[in-house]
Amino acid sequence: MPAKTILVTGASGFIGCHCVLDLLNHGYRVRGSVRDPGRTGALEKTLITHGADTRQLDWVAASLTEPDGWPAAVDGCDAIFHVASPVPTIQPKKPDDVIEPARQGTLNVLQAAASQGIDRVVLTSSVAAILGGLSESRVYSGEDWSDPNDPDMIPYAISKTVAERCAWDFCQSKGISLSTIHPALVLGPTLETDYGSSLEALVKLLRREVPLLPRFGFNIIDVRDVASLHRIALEHPDAIGQRLIAANGFIWFREIAALLTNAYPDRKVPLREMPNWLTRFSSLFIRELGTILKDLDIAAQLDNSPAKNLGWQPRTPQEAVLSGAKSLIDQGIV
Repeated sequence: MPAKTILVTGASGFIGCHCVLDLLNHGYRVRGSVRDPGRTGALEKTLITHGADTRQLDWVAASLTEPDGWPAAVDGCDAIFHVASPVPTIQPKKPDDVIEPARQGTLNVLQAAASQGIDRVVLTSSVAAILGGLSESRVYSGEDWSDPNDPDMIPYAISKTVAERCAWDFCQSKGISLSTIHPALVLGPTLETDYGSSLEALVKLLRREVPLLPRFGFNIIDVRDVASLHRIALEHPDAIGQRLIAANGFIWFREIAALLTNAYPDRKVPLREMPNWLTRFSSLFIRELGTILKDLDIAAQLDNSPAKNLGWQPRTPQEAVLSGAKSLIDQGIV
């Protein structure tokens, strides 16, 4: 029986590239969609260095906002990992600049899937579509939904919530079996120098661009475990209809800094915390800080038991931090 062919959208991104690698290493054929076909040669070399058989891989050029390219992209595939979505480091002044590409891009991919008779999709959502605009120190699960009308919601969180809602509605109407994966902060090793936005927190710490540490933290997951959960969801019938949280523990920013200090003492990573009043004041001048004000001193917990019940075994947050830092150093990024 020939290997199943899986379309991975956004295959050149941090999560997408790891999904391609994981699928290839588990015997699947993969078609990767990219916006820039000029990158595929370098991506293949990277995948080969990590043990992938790229003879089972082909590429297709497609853009989220251009529907015409997707029917050909999905043609001949057995299932889709829809990973591609805008992930801005700094939130746009016009929310629709990130919301609309996420929503319409998802619909473009799903409409093409329906037209080609594809009935299995695994969609990369986010814990942002679960936690909402105001985090609380409680346990969140896949039963929780963010409210896109919440004034505390940042545009990225709204975009993930709106796109996911559209996906569930569309797949239900077309009889497509859907599972959604909800990563927390994705760390772990970058495969190339284009590391996207997920590892930015580690980059800033290792470059000492954060002289004082805000009093907030992250639920963390290793990118390799995000990729494996996509595949496990595809393979396990019980995952159909589920919103699976990809997270494995909460760590304060100061604890991440301490891990890096212990591993790389010569880097002199800052360890002093910033009073909350100073964080709020600084947010007037540093836009990135504005997105974390609601999370100061909040330690939200995430229920990953539905994913573990499928056989998923994620790495520790500490390993995700240290493997991410090592890859940034090895790649010469920091």
